Amino acid sequence: MKIYVDHPELEPQLLFIKNIFNLYFEDVFVLNGKGDNQLTFNITNHTMTHVKACLTIAGQSYQSEAVRPETDKKSVKQAIAKTLVNMLTEHTGITQSWGTLTGIRPTKLYHRLYRQGLSHEAICEKLAADYLISREKLDLMRDIVRIQNEAIPDLYDLKREVSVYIGIPFCPTKCAYCTFPAYSILVHKNDVPEFLVGLLHEIKETGEWLKKNDVKVTSIYFGGGTPTSITPEDLKLLLDECYRSFDMTAVREVTVEAGRPDTIDPATLDVLNDFHIDRISINPQSFTDETLKAIGRHHSVAETVEKFKLAREHQMNNINMDLIIGLPNEDRTHVQHSLAEVARLRPESITVHTLSFKRASEMTRNKAKYPVADRDEIMTMMGLTKTYARDHGYVPYYLYRQKNILGNLENIGYAIDKEYSLYNILIMEEVQTILGIGCGASSKLIHPETGKIENYLNPKDPKSYNKSYKHYTTEKIRKLELLYNGTAVVE
Repeated sequence: MKIYVDHPELEPQLLFIKNIFNLYFEDVFVLNGKGDNQLTFNITNHTMTHVKACLTIAGQSYQSEAVRPETDKKSVKQAIAKTLVNMLTEHTGITQSWGTLTGIRPTKLYHRLYRQGLSHEAICEKLAADYLISREKLDLMRDIVRIQNEAIPDLYDLKREVSVYIGIPFCPTKCAYCTFPAYSILVHKNDVPEFLVGLLHEIKETGEWLKKNDVKVTSIYFGGGTPTSITPEDLKLLLDECYRSFDMTAVREVTVEAGRPDTIDPATLDVLNDFHIDRISINPQSFTDETLKAIGRHHSVAETVEKFKLAREHQMNNINMDLIIGLPNEDRTHVQHSLAEVARLRPESITVHTLSFKRASEMTRNKAKYPVADRDEIMTMMGLTKTYARDHGYVPYYLYRQKNILGNLENIGYAIDKEYSLYNILIMEEVQTILGIGCGASSKLIHPETGKIENYLNPKDPKSYNKSYKHYTTEKIRKLELLYNGTAVVE
């Protein structure tokens, strides 16, 4: 679908406008100019206090006006978004419960206003006015912010601490929906020793700097890929270096993703026991074998259950399970079945993802091969997970959103018995620096005074990482010096 934006001042906003149209339509192209006038968006009046707009779709015109609460560029953007959402809702009949929001961290907005001392009602009034967010979502945000502040009472005072993400870029196979660095361990087995040399170097040098500068580590998260794809011996080598290099006395949580059940075995679990790690993820995504085959996960439902029970036998007392809503050929009956299976296992936390068509994934490149449910069915499926969580004592403790997410919904983490993932809270709310170590790991460097964010990304493939890990380690430490001490490392 081609959309023509007929206003010269809107040229810098074309991507933003495209994101709003994407909430309602697929395969959108936004162009500047008049075009064929089948679908044209135009600002008819733009003042310091109001924005008036017109939308023409197949000869039918809609008008909308939005108040500008401030005079800055962000306020103009908000007003444009509101006019668009109002007109597109009128045309399509689709109500956006997240309003104009296209960013991934809605609760960050709530935290900001909460810290100013505003009541829930005052926060609701402002966010509904600025972003057209529904009351249902605003109440969800309130509940999550409350839980987060209970889970981490000093959440707003962790600016001079960091959390660490360690990326292991290997998996048994790559799932069709995945865009994370994930390379087949069978194909790249010979790359692992050299990769570990670089990873151990990065951990050692980073840990030394943190200790020297008295920067504490709040949480450590091993992700990927699937960290348990590597051998138990290699995993022990890695954990030995972590526990030697980082000051573990202040670390509140260590998590190891064991997301693929086909990577879990007694020897690996024994290694985790040796380091007193009991928080892992075992991610079924679906409890339908046909779905697992379709998305490229080479394990069965039976294996998921078997490995979950094995983990319990090895004292894994804090297990997360991921489910994905909207996987190919699934409908509400599949979700009901998955939830029934989860009820039998009762993990400490469940993360419910809504399928997102990520640009570089196999699923996005071949959409015809992966048919998914329509918007109404997706909404029903998500509703089933929320009802399940409520009825089984799980509370929502973090959420995030993605572009091209089905139904313009969200991903929600639920937990029982206060077994929240601190790392998930910290990375979503952006209250402290997250140091990314390893292949494809992204560092989110947050200035402890200004809050300014800088992203720094390690190479995504093992060979590039192996060639340049020393450079990236040195550069990251230089950035840490600037961030915390205001000086750069002198070579």
